[in-house]
Amino acid sequence: MDKKENTTGMMSCPLPISDYDAITMAHGGGGKMMNNLIEKMIMHYLSNNMTSEKHDGAVFNVEGHRLAFTTDSYVVNPVFFPGGNIGELAVYGTVNDLSMCGAKPLYLSLGLILEEGFLIKDLEKIIISIRDACERTGTQIITGDTKVVDKGKGDGIFINTAGIGIVREDINISPSRVEEGDVIIVNGDIGRHGIAIMTTRENLDIESTILSDCAPLNHVVQKLIDAGIGIHCLRDLTRGGLGSSVNEIASQSQYQIEIEEKSIHVLEEVRGVCEILGFDPIYVANEGRFIAIVKKEDAGKTLEILKKEADGKYASIIGAVKGKNKKGLVTLKNLMGSNRILDMLSGEQLPRIC
Repeated sequence: MDKKENTTGMMSCPLPISDYDAITMAHGGGGKMMNNLIEKMIMHYLSNNMTSEKHDGAVFNVEGHRLAFTTDSYVVNPVFFPGGNIGELAVYGTVNDLSMCGAKPLYLSLGLILEEGFLIKDLEKIIISIRDACERTGTQIITGDTKVVDKGKGDGIFINTAGIGIVREDINISPSRVEEGDVIIVNGDIGRHGIAIMTTRENLDIESTILSDCAPLNHVVQKLIDAGIGIHCLRDLTRGGLGSSVNEIASQSQYQIEIEEKSIHVLEEVRGVCEILGFDPIYVANEGRFIAIVKKEDAGKTLEILKKEADGKYASIIGAVKGKNKKGLVTLKNLMGSNRILDMLSGEQLPRIC
């Protein structure tokens, strides 16, 4: 729809407000509705040369220094889950976004929104986990804010973190750098975080506990950079999982991406829960997984580095970048050898997972 001036002289939104109706939990991040909300509402009014990059953070120059800046909010439910809690998730999530820009994370802010009645002992556990996560990632909390809202208005605790890091002058990692022939590599098995949250939230009775893959990625990304890998793009596989991430990159780069299902590892416990609940693990969220899109000649070296990581046993080459495609087509070769279009997730399978 063309941009039109309204009677007040302000630029009107390209979609009528009635088309949105209301924000719903079913349309959280990672799906078509959220993408439409960002593109046709938020970006419509707030777009600039940095936000138009559609990266995990903004990279910019300040007095001769290249910096990366990002922010995220965390509303995960439950706040304590197998393999982590909202505190370390908030640190790792922001650190990982900076890492996807090729930055070395340095400093974080911490914003706490606490509901009246939230237990002090639980808050202490979360703060300790934040401290430990900062030590693990080599970052520091240097500023913050705390607010308390009425009982019943905050669901326990929400956290916002912003992060800043420094980017080397020779590093340029962005969806716009993707090229035909690039290889797509994932650093491990997928789907654990979303299923860990869901099995805990719904008290599902399963034989083994599925642990979230919640982990920092800055150290392994730095190893790739130090090894001289020709990295064109990095993307952490959070809301919307692998499926939404490759669709975003294909759309932003305007290249076709082909993925092979047989190369994507899903733990049997995770696959089993997905089958019971009707989820596709390709779209289930992760908090310690990312894809690296690298030059074909660097694929073997990249895989070697990833497999040496503690949680890198299932790192694998899962696909490649093909020719130009303005629509950003993504195809998946399934286990039977036939191809299907892998579309952006409509809505979100699992709300409140980060």
